[in-house]
This record gives sequence, C-alpha cells and structure tokens, in this order.
Amino acid sequence: MLRRRGGGLERLLHDGPVPVRVRAWQPSPGSVRLAACSGSRAAAEYGIARMRFALGLDDDVRPFVRAFARDRLIGPSLRRRPWLRVPRRPEPFEALAWAICEQLIEYERAAAIQRRLLARLGRRWPHGGEGMLRDLPEPGVLARTSPALLQSLDLGGSRARALVQAAREVAAGRIQLGGTVEAEHERSWRRLRAIPGVGPWTVEMLALTGQGRLDQVPAGDLGLRKLAGRLLSGGDPGAVAEERHVRELFAPYGPWAGLAAAHVMG
Repeated sequence: MLRRRGGGLERLLHDGPVPVRVRAWQPSPGSVRLAACSGSRAAAEYGIARMRFALGLDDDVRPFVRAFARDRLIGPSLRRRPWLRVPRRPEPFEALAWAICEQLIEYERAAAIQRRLLARLGRRWPHGGEGMLRDLPEPGVLARTSPALLQSLDLGGSRARALVQAAREVAAGRIQLGGTVEAEHERSWRRLRAIPGVGPWTVEMLALTGQGRLDQVPAGDLGLRKLAGRLLSGGDPGAVAEERHVRELFAPYGPWAGLAAAHVMG
C-alpha cells in the first residue's frame, strides 16, 4: 500500500516477480519527481510508469477545466482545484481486489481488512530496512487462498468467495484487466459481473481507479446517491437517489464523468 515517508509517497510494486520500490515527491509546487529502486532497469521503468498512472501525472485535464469551469455543480471546485485527479491504484487487479473488500462497509473497516490481508499474504520488499512495505499478493496466490482464511481477516463470506473467484479468473487468463482499448475493458466487466458478489459498483471502481476510465462513475457510492437525492428533492438532507439517477446526473460530463464525481466528493 502507499506509504508517506520523508515528505513523499512510497510504494512497493512488482513487474512480474521482480520487486520495485517507487518514491514520488514534490521538490517544488507544481512539480513531481519519481525514483525507483530495483534489481532490474525494466522493472524500475515499469514501476515509475505505474506510479505515474496512479498519480494521474500524464492526464491532461485542461479541456475538462475549460469546458466546465462555470458549471453550477462542479465549477466552484474546478476553479479552486484545477489540479485535482482521481485517486487510482497502480495496478488494475489491486483496484478490483480492494473494491471487493470495500463493498457495503465503511472505509475504515475495509482499510483494516486490507492491512491484515497484506500482512498475512502480501509480498514484501526483500532487501531489508523497509519492513513496512507490502504489495498485494499476485492473483495466483489469492486464487489458491481459502475463503475461510479471508473471512478470518474480517472479510464477509460472500466477498471472500467473490475475491477468490475473481483472482482465479484473472490468474487463468479468462479475465484480462489490462489494455487500453474500451472493448477489452468492457469484456472484462461482463465476465466479472458473472461472478456472484461482484456488482456494478465494484466494476465501476475497477474501471475508474484501475483502468483509467474517467467516463465511469461509481454510481452506487452512498455519498453520490445522497448528493443526487438532495438535488432531485430540492434540498432534502435525508433523500437518497437510485443509482440510475446518479448516472443521469453525471451524464452531461461525458468522458469526464468520473473526474466530475471526484470534484463533488473531494
């Protein structure tokens, strides 16, 4: 998981079996530097590329800012924070696994489950002195993990089974999470939705935070449903909208819908 250290952010990642430690920091406002440590130059370059993705460093949001700076819903946030990016996971499988863990429970409890999973099954930086750095186990490891073990970490039974089944599908190559072609993404979403316990919110979180699909909105998010409910009801603080109403609310933002949602939730 991402760790703050020495004024920067640090992650352990893997290029296949090869570990790479990546650090990102701001030497001055408006600039970001990255450095990687690995026994392989290719793995170091891979780690930097994945950290750039996670931080959204290569996303050009200027067209979005120009188009919606005066928008009634997100304009104030855009003018105040034009630099805002969607928080991402460096790997799509991590985004999927953590989304399954976070289904239908509060974030603090989900984060505790994730920490236990990493402590029990995660990959460690092998060179000493960095004992706290952990990376998610590869899909093949989770595919062979008993759902009962995951339940002992406080993951609910249906979510434990969904995580193991999703890991099996990914490890076997039946579900491909990578790639940049929308049709490839959508094939993976259909296969994931066929797994009991994997619903629209989980797939939308994978798309938005693991595949870079800024057109996707996690419409089942309770905060977004409450926002849409207040707007549709004329200000009733107790109103909660349906998921379809959330999607309708953000449809005008087109390919930027997920980023627009980040502005209202941030």
